[in-house]
Amino acid sequence: MFRFASPFAFFLFIPLLIAAWWIYCPRIRRGLLFASASRTVARRGSWRTGVSSLLTAITLVGLALAVLALARPQKVFSRTAHTSDAIAIQMVVDISGSMNALDFASLQDPQRTRLEVVKETFAEFVELRADDLVGLITFGGYATSRVPLTIDHNALRHVLDGVEVPRYRYDGRDVINADELATALGDGLATACARLKDAEVKSKIVLLLSDGESNTGIVTPDKAMQLAAKLGIKVYTIGVGSSGVAQAVFNDASGRNLVTRMRVELDEALLKQVARETGGLYFNVRDPHGLQQALDQIDQLEKTEINREVYSQYKELFPPYLSAGITLMALGLCMNMALSRKLI
Repeated sequence: MFRFASPFAFFLFIPLLIAAWWIYCPRIRRGLLFASASRTVARRGSWRTGVSSLLTAITLVGLALAVLALARPQKVFSRTAHTSDAIAIQMVVDISGSMNALDFASLQDPQRTRLEVVKETFAEFVELRADDLVGLITFGGYATSRVPLTIDHNALRHVLDGVEVPRYRYDGRDVINADELATALGDGLATACARLKDAEVKSKIVLLLSDGESNTGIVTPDKAMQLAAKLGIKVYTIGVGSSGVAQAVFNDASGRNLVTRMRVELDEALLKQVARETGGLYFNVRDPHGLQQALDQIDQLEKTEINREVYSQYKELFPPYLSAGITLMALGLCMNMALSRKLI
């Protein structure tokens, strides 16, 4: 199969055709009466005259070949139509300061934070949803949409790998970005609902991964869960860690990473309420059976059939056209400079 990857480049032929018409269109600018020269001996033109008449045509052909190259002609070796049943999933990940707690650390991995556990759980989940539209939202003191709904899960996991808890910023000894390290759970959930609202698929869910202690934000968790229920969006919540005193990583004013003890709270009651009010399910990342149960319920959701054409292999054909076009334009320019001592 043959195709042009950038067919809009052909619009460049419009000014090129106008230029060719302007150059070659016969028109009389001036008139002069003179005697007939039909009986005079014809004089042959020099080679310079013959070549100069071709310079414009050579340049125009070169420009035409360059436009053809810009359209990117391709030879497609295989194209497949892929039909899949999909749902829209918005992943919402907590990056508040408490997500740096080390209550999941071990001798093998002493720096294993709550956020690392969340990211690992997220990555495992995405691997099982190859045909679904998945997006990514993070929230600390405010919510941020990192990745729109997409089937490019490799790109999504790449963005997820770079998600981190914001570092402390200091003015002397005072922390000046404490608001970034809070937990706006309601804002995160409301943002996810806004991103899912206009999705074309029928089933829309939110997978909310958090340590569950909401303490800031414009939208309260109650209003956010009411919005999700109104839009028919199921929210599956994942509680991370446990309540109590735990060690956590933080950076001091010099930028050094240190370990301190801090109070952490897992508000399981809130996460369970969010799941219950929206028809979802709550589970803890330390319980693989709970995770599998949630995945089984997600599989039972009504899915939307999506048709996609996948081009698996193709060959770019533009290099010869581009090389020929540049060569002709350069040839026309150089010969014009040699014969008439001017660029144009």
